[in-house]
Amino acid sequence: MVLVIFVILTLVTYVSALDACPKCGSMEVPYPLSTNDNCGDTRYRVICNNDILQFESAVGFQYKIISINPSVNKFVISPPLIPKNTCYASDLSLGGLKLDDNSPFNISTHNTVMLFNCTENILLSPLNCSSNSLCRHYEEKVEEGSGCRGTLCCHFLKDSAMTAHRIRVRVGGCTAYTSVVDMKSEDDIDAWNYGTELQWMPPN
Repeated sequence: MVLVIFVILTLVTYVSALDACPKCGSMEVPYPLSTNDNCGDTRYRVICNNDILQFESAVGFQYKIISINPSVNKFVISPPLIPKNTCYASDLSLGGLKLDDNSPFNISTHNTVMLFNCTENILLSPLNCSSNSLCRHYEEKVEEGSGCRGTLCCHFLKDSAMTAHRIRVRVGGCTAYTSVVDMKSEDDIDAWNYGTELQWMPPN
């Protein structure tokens, strides 16, 4: 019995190693993530662009992959830039982050999302848009958020009751956002882990 288990584990390790894609720059690309048709599982497509590993959204925007944790089937992508002296996310023209509903990826429940430059319609939502919202700290203390200072902003924890495939921004709604992974209430702003955590369903 022990021998059988050992053989199975060896085969799984061998197959995973065989199918794993080569490094992208300094970053490992663990199975099932796939950078081309000859490695990984092509349903889990990511992009290696000039030695920078990226995730492409359903609408074609590419986000840099900051870190990968294959043991829990998760990786973190960088939030979109907010250009200096503006309050517009760089993916605003595409409606923000959108994942294909049929893809194996979804947005995890470990993301605290901050929305900026919102219209008053946002006040009808259950989001925290108060004067002590976390987004106020971002506007006041982070240079990239300074262009949003004084706008209506809100924050929320991306939980399981919300769509797991979208963080939406639009003109006439909120025009910019950022996200922090695994935020704790006692964390100082300098300790915030900026990014959006995505998770994947393991292959069948």
